[in-house]
Amino acid sequence: MPEMHAHWFIRSRLKTRQLLLLATLDDERNMHRASAVLAMTQPAASKLLRDIEDALHVPLFERLARGVRPTAYGEIMIRHARMMLAHLGDAYDEIGALRAGLTGKTTVGVVAGPGASLLPRAIARMNQQFPRVQIRVDLAVSNVLLPQMQEGRLDILVARLSAQHDIRALRFEPIATEPIRFVVRKNHALTRRRKLTLADVVGAAFVLPPSGDLLRHRFDLMFQQQALVPPQLGVETLALQVLAGLLLETDMIAVLGQAVAQPYINAGLFVALKIEMNLALDPFGIVTRRDLLLSPSAQVMLDILRKEALALYGPAPQPS
Repeated sequence: MPEMHAHWFIRSRLKTRQLLLLATLDDERNMHRASAVLAMTQPAASKLLRDIEDALHVPLFERLARGVRPTAYGEIMIRHARMMLAHLGDAYDEIGALRAGLTGKTTVGVVAGPGASLLPRAIARMNQQFPRVQIRVDLAVSNVLLPQMQEGRLDILVARLSAQHDIRALRFEPIATEPIRFVVRKNHALTRRRKLTLADVVGAAFVLPPSGDLLRHRFDLMFQQQALVPPQLGVETLALQVLAGLLLETDMIAVLGQAVAQPYINAGLFVALKIEMNLALDPFGIVTRRDLLLSPSAQVMLDILRKEALALYGPAPQPS
């Protein structure tokens, strides 16, 4: 049989009931008993068998006085029918196990912005659908998380990539860009200023990401481009609890993504300064390894992340 015709036969003509009929006929060796086992009429079973034989142009069973017997062609089809039925059964069992929460765990790395917005939504959905799947989350900057992804310690990463990263073995799906804000406690003296410039905050103490972080690099570069010395006073930390405590107790300024800052702003604890600045980051997105086949639980987590990203941010930004 030509290859194209064979593929057409599999896609268009072969039905699960026919696979079951082949296996059952082999077991029963009698059309009447086989049709009874499959809860169909004998004429319907005979037609199913005839349709397969007509499509293959070969007889699959010899019709005997008291039953049927597989031909050499039939033995081939029966063997493959049993294999396909077994694979379908395995798929059903695997899906059932996953639905019951019996399958594995997944590890996700994430940077701060989507760690405060996207990932909690995705985990909530995952926990709702598959409550017994274990999820481990590592929060850090992209430069720390990327080596972990490349070493296979993370299944999925939500981060930013830049030209300095070797991403040939990685797949990147952009999600969104995130506005950056200068944030202070409520009643901070700077909140009473209607218009601020970078020169007004050069001497202020900041809470910043550590050196080597992309946001920190862009922050320093923004001041340098205006012939200003980047602020030298402050604290370096990614710990949100420490950052929030510092802002509530001092006059420090924090540099935060919109998603991280917004809950505090909504609660009336923080205020975003009205300041003229040109500070932007590359889009963040989902990173996976091209050579890694994800486990069922990790694949489901990936699918949920994609759906929640679309619902939260809309369509991904297009390359300029």
